[in-house]
Amino acid sequence: MRVLMVGDIVGRPGREAVGAVLPELRNTLRIDHVVANGENAARGRGLTERTANELFESGVDVITSGNHIFDVREFVPLLDRDWPVLRPANYPPQAPGRGVYQHQGLTVISLMGRVFMPATVDDPFRVIDELLEDIPPGSCIVVDFHAEASSEKQALSWYLDGRVSAIVGTHTHVPTADARLLPGGTASVGDLGMVGVHDSVIGDDVRSVIRRFVTGMPTRLPVAEGETGVFNSVLIEIDAENGLATGVERVDREMPLW
Repeated sequence: MRVLMVGDIVGRPGREAVGAVLPELRNTLRIDHVVANGENAARGRGLTERTANELFESGVDVITSGNHIFDVREFVPLLDRDWPVLRPANYPPQAPGRGVYQHQGLTVISLMGRVFMPATVDDPFRVIDELLEDIPPGSCIVVDFHAEASSEKQALSWYLDGRVSAIVGTHTHVPTADARLLPGGTASVGDLGMVGVHDSVIGDDVRSVIRRFVTGMPTRLPVAEGETGVFNSVLIEIDAENGLATGVERVDREMPLW
């Protein structure tokens, strides 16, 4: 089983980059499943029905998310649909939506960290233990861990080694070079990166972000515009017989944006 995990998709440029790159990647890399973090796909904050469907039409199979998934108020009720859009599983049970989805033999889990994160969520270590109790051993399982602290991401990766196929980090929008197979057979990477404008600050307009840092004042951060896009992802190969990863490699591309 070959699974492509795609970094945070930022705004219209990110969606355009997905549409430009993903169909070819699915074909040339013989990809079976595509999981992408889409919580920033609508104008850089949140998700809408239209933007979600646009990603599905481009070849994304399952959309994971994080702390921005509830930013578009009209979208929140749609999280209760039976469709492949996830919010972190460690939000309170009363929150709309679900954090686990099964897609053609692959179980996808969305989780969020607690260190330096704005939302109050349950302990991801405890929650993942509970979730795995209901999933047969040897299943193919990938986890999107939306977290800020590298230490928290690494700790959860080691905690899950041998129990899930892969755990990948999202949220920082900066790709890390630590993709590896852990001793127990779990693929791990600190952060997938993002899909958006290359010349930006994590997908946002450079001048606006600098203005916020220099002045200390609240500043609107529009999605960056530019001629070159970046597509960050990781390809994971899984032995479907035992659910353990056999390979992991970065798949990063640049492309013109129109």
